[in-house]
Amino acid sequence: MHRHEGDGAPARPRLLGPAEIRDLAQILGVTPTKKLGQNFVHDANTVRRIVQTAGVEAGETVLEIGPGLGSLTLGLLETGASVVAVEIDGRLAEQLPHTATLMQPGAALTVVHDDALRVTELPGEPPVRLVANLPYNVSVPVLLHLLEHVPSIESGIVMVQAEVGHRLAAGPGSKVYGAPSVKAAWYGDWRIAGQVSRLVFWPVPNVDSVLVGFSRRGAPGDPPGTEAERRATFEIVDAAFQQRRKMLRQALSGVLGGSAAEASAVLERAGVDPQARGEQLGVDDFLRIARALHTRLDRLGPRPVG
Repeated sequence: MHRHEGDGAPARPRLLGPAEIRDLAQILGVTPTKKLGQNFVHDANTVRRIVQTAGVEAGETVLEIGPGLGSLTLGLLETGASVVAVEIDGRLAEQLPHTATLMQPGAALTVVHDDALRVTELPGEPPVRLVANLPYNVSVPVLLHLLEHVPSIESGIVMVQAEVGHRLAAGPGSKVYGAPSVKAAWYGDWRIAGQVSRLVFWPVPNVDSVLVGFSRRGAPGDPPGTEAERRATFEIVDAAFQQRRKMLRQALSGVLGGSAAEASAVLERAGVDPQARGEQLGVDDFLRIARALHTRLDRLGPRPVG
């Protein structure tokens, strides 16, 4: 428990400590499950470090995914920010407002009981930041879904499994660079923003965690291409990394015309070496390939019917 009594300073709003976490879980009958990727943070210093690293300011709206028992939620509310928290577990979603009222009366919290992968609209003011301890098993799909559907998000900090975090922040040429790296780069710039000890979680996970920071590319809601181009680019990215050891003219033959020769023609038109491999290309390279493919299809015109 993080306490401030008796130090002569005004008491700060209380955050959850190990005892409160276990008491809440027992009261609610919650046993952390691997299926939902639940590992609850119980260290106030870690919570405040995450919030500070994210740059959360009073008056802004922050989106949190998987608030659980409310450790990070209370840290965000402590800044004077408004929080919209999306929680899939009904018991946790119902309890969270009561916890916030008890520990930080008057704080601006809205809880949405839903699966984050299904959320396309949020109540209230559009959030400008995403701050979350993401469930390990769905962290990448959740991130990509939210960045696609909540364009108001300008920046954020997420806590994820170390392996996933390094993959998100990787650049071309890195051993861990892959499809998630490219897709994340469509939306913004990513960086490793800190390490997190396993010991701040209950239960203690068997993997390491990192903080990953990101900021949107360009103006909020202004991706590098259209939605149709994003879908086409992501399809090409998936094909390139499904056979990452192969040259692009071979790995992309299925999506760039059906043969290595046709794929080579599209790649050359995009200014990409057909003998390169996917791990050498950045998101803008993949976008150029998607545009070159559709330029080719437009020139060919509609196929005859019948």
